[in-house]
Amino acid sequence: MRTPARPPLDGLKKRLERSRAERERQPRDGFLRETFVLPRPAARLKAKEWFERFPKQAYWTEIESWFERPGDVIEFTMRRLPAAD
Repeated sequence: MRTPARPPLDGLKKRLERSRAERERQPRDGFLRETFVLPRPAARLKAKEWFERFPKQAYWTEIESWFERPGDVIEFTMRRLPAAD
């Protein structure tokens, strides 16, 4: 009785390399980040939603960076801790 051939590992290797590369690009400071690109009024609402949902005192929530884009569009990154300890 013959043993079956080993399956190709190319797909797995590519996924591992991609995952490791993404992990290297992300800061290792423990914060979760999310970037938004929204019109100014929606950006204000989104930031307010984050501060209400993840209070600054518990999650260290903050607007890490923001840029004003053409057409009154705001690109901003929010960051917070994963849990309120």
